Amino acid sequence: MISPTHTVLEGGGFPVRRPSAMGTLMSPFLLLDEMGPVHWDPGQAIGAPAHPHRGFETVTYLIQGAMKHEDSAGNKGDLNSGGVQWMTAGRGVIHSELPQDDFLEQGGVSHGFQIWVNLPSKDKMMQPRYQDIPSEQIPKATSEDGKVWANVIAGSTLGVQAVIDTVIPITYIHMKIQQGGVHRQVIEQGLNGMIYVFGGTVHIDGKPVQDGELGILTDGDEVVLEALEEDAEFLILAGPELNEPIARYGPFVMNTSEEIQQALLDYQNGTLA
Repeated sequence: MISPTHTVLEGGGFPVRRPSAMGTLMSPFLLLDEMGPVHWDPGQAIGAPAHPHRGFETVTYLIQGAMKHEDSAGNKGDLNSGGVQWMTAGRGVIHSELPQDDFLEQGGVSHGFQIWVNLPSKDKMMQPRYQDIPSEQIPKATSEDGKVWANVIAGSTLGVQAVIDTVIPITYIHMKIQQGGVHRQVIEQGLNGMIYVFGGTVHIDGKPVQDGELGILTDGDEVVLEALEEDAEFLILAGPELNEPIARYGPFVMNTSEEIQQALLDYQNGTLA
């Protein structure tokens, strides 16, 4: 199955491409947003001011740009080009994601992804945590013929294992294949897998998927990815089907409507985080 994308405005008003199928077909993934690419003039860059989360994880991967974050517990950090922030909101976090001061002043190109990963019911109220991994610490992999390159954010490929610790088994790989290149990616049976293309065209088991399209994989243990007529750039995502009810209201993802009401009450009372 191939799902198209549509463009929406998020946060303070930055444009994102979002596959139409997200949130309905791809447990444990709740959302996949491609942020930009957008060129900001000096003083114009925007982000997402303070907002709450409970019950899931947000994964921010920045290909270009410079963001900063802070939360209600006093945590602060920077996210630069090529880096990842894997935030497990758990029982609750109120945080902001804004352009770094120098980037805001000078302007530039911002491009990246934010993915929401659902948590099983037993982990929804876990202690929040951050994993801030700069580009130089994210494992890279290249095929023997040099035609396949990968940034291994979670999971493994080409014999390289990610360093990020995930609550549930997640594969998250940024891959580029030069024209004429072929890659075989192992995805264990029983996992939901998908390929989001954001450059060129990749053939998935012979079927072309183009820039701005999400290819949803059938169950199996291997997928063949080829760049036939042009270079291709895409994300590989896979994770387990949680098989649990989802109650979702804005930045809260729980299992029941009562849990959502409690999250709203905790937020209003100042006890969410």
